[in-house]
Amino acid sequence: MAAGVLSSEIFQLSGLNLQTFLVFFLAFLLACLYLRRPRNLPPYPAGCWPVLGHLLALGRAPHLKLTAWRRQYGDVFTVRMGMEDVVVLNGYTAVKDALVDRSELFASRPQNYIFDLINGFGKAIVSTRWGKAFKQKKMFVSTTLRTLGVKGMGSIEEKIREEMGCLCAKVAEYGGQPFDPESDLHFAIANDICSVAFGSRFDYGDERFRNLSDAALVTMDRVGSGQTINVFPFLRFVPGVNKSLRDVSKYNAKIHAFLWDEISRHRQNLNRENPRDFLDFCLVELERREKVEDFTDEHVMYMTYELLFAGLDTVANAMRWCLLYMVLYQDVQKKVQSELDAVGGSAQPALSHRAQLPYTKATLMEVQRMRAVAPLGLPHATTQDVTFGEFDLPAGVMVLTNLHSLHMDPAYWPDPDRFDPERFLDTEGKVISKPKSFMPFSGGRRGCLGEQLAKMELFLLFSSLLQNFTLKSPEGAPVLSVEGSMRLTLTPPSYKICAIPR
Repeated sequence: MAAGVLSSEIFQLSGLNLQTFLVFFLAFLLACLYLRRPRNLPPYPAGCWPVLGHLLALGRAPHLKLTAWRRQYGDVFTVRMGMEDVVVLNGYTAVKDALVDRSELFASRPQNYIFDLINGFGKAIVSTRWGKAFKQKKMFVSTTLRTLGVKGMGSIEEKIREEMGCLCAKVAEYGGQPFDPESDLHFAIANDICSVAFGSRFDYGDERFRNLSDAALVTMDRVGSGQTINVFPFLRFVPGVNKSLRDVSKYNAKIHAFLWDEISRHRQNLNRENPRDFLDFCLVELERREKVEDFTDEHVMYMTYELLFAGLDTVANAMRWCLLYMVLYQDVQKKVQSELDAVGGSAQPALSHRAQLPYTKATLMEVQRMRAVAPLGLPHATTQDVTFGEFDLPAGVMVLTNLHSLHMDPAYWPDPDRFDPERFLDTEGKVISKPKSFMPFSGGRRGCLGEQLAKMELFLLFSSLLQNFTLKSPEGAPVLSVEGSMRLTLTPPSYKICAIPR
C-alpha cells in the first residue's frame, strides 16, 4: 500500500516536472525565436498561428489574400510561412523599387528544398543564389538564346511556325466538335522547347516524346502540391506526407535519363564550329570553359532540364487562359480575326507582322494582366541588409513580389476586373510599349530568362489558331469559369471548346 502511494506520488511529481519542463522549454524556444527576429520588420497581418504562421489565412489563392491585405496593411508587410518571416511587396512603386531600381539588393534566392532538388542544388540558374556563378550562367544562357534567334528573327521562329502548322492540323481533325485543348497545347509547346534545346521536334504520337512531356507535367504538378515540404522540410521524412516528393524523384529520373541520352547523342555529332541548338552550345562551352567557370556535364543537364521545365507549364497555361477568354469575349475574338485577315490574309502569321497587329498584341497583354500565370513570381532574397522605406530587411530574408496586385490596381487600371484589350493601346491605336504596373514576367536581374521565347510562342500560337478557327463554347455547356487554381502556376479550370474552321 505504502509502496503504491509512494509510486503514485513519484509519478505525479514526475508528471509535474515534465509539464513544467515542457512549458519552460516552449517559452524559451518562443523567446529565442522572438529575440532573433529583426526588430523593424514590416507589420504582420492578423491571423498568425503558432508554428503554422499565416498559412491557413492565405488559403488556396494566396495572391488574392495578399492583395486584400494590401488595402489594410499597405504595400509592404510580413507574413509567417511556418516559422519563417517573408516580406511581401505589393503595388508598382514597391515592386519596381526592389526588382528594377535596386535589383541587385533583391537578386538572390531563398532556400527552397524542392526547387533546389530539381535544379541540382545550384547547378541550374533559377534557384541559384546571387553571386559570380549565377551571373556567368545567366550571361551564357542569354547569349546562347539570342544567338539561336530567340531574341531576334532567327531560325527559332521558323521552327515555331512549323509547329503551329502541326498544331492547327491537329485541331482541324476535331472537325468543330468539342475537345479539351490542354494536351495538344502541351505537346506543341514542348516541341518548341525541344527545337531550341535539341534542334528537332517530335511527332505527337512519338512514345519517347510523350513520356518526356508526361513526366514533365507530373513533376510540375507534384512540385506545386508539395510546397508544404518547403515550409516544413522535415516532412520529407514522413511517409505519406512525402508522396509528392517521392513522385518528383521518380519522374525526375525519367527526365534525366532522356536528357543524358540527348547529351550523349549530341556529343557524338557535335559540330564545334557551327552549334545547332542549346545543347550544342553547352557542350562547346564545356570543352572551352571560356564563359562559365567550373562547368560540368551535370550543369549542362540541369540547365537543359530547367529550359524544358520553366517554359512548358507557364506558356501552356497562358495559352489556355487566352483561348478561354476568346470563348467568353466573342467581340474581342472577332476584332482580332479582322485584324489578322487585314494584315496577313491567308498567309501564316509571322513575327514581322507584330507591329501591324496592335489589337492582337494588346489582347494577349490583357489576358496576361488579368490572369498572370505566376502572380507571385518566384521568391527573392535580399543580398545584404536593406532599408526599405521605414523598415529594415535583414540579409537573406525571403521576399515575395505580389505581381497580381500590380495588374489589378485601380490606380493604373480603372475597373480592373473588366476585360478590355484597348487599355494597352494609345490614342493612335499603337501598343503602349512599356505600360506601368504590368510585369507578367517579373523584372530586374532575376526576370524571366525565357521571356522573349515565351512572347514569340504566345504570339504565333494565338494568331495562328485565331486565323484558322473561330473558338466557341459547346452548345448547352455552362459558362466557362475564370477562377483559376494556384499550384506551381495559376492554372485555368479544365474546359472543352469547339474550333470551327474559318
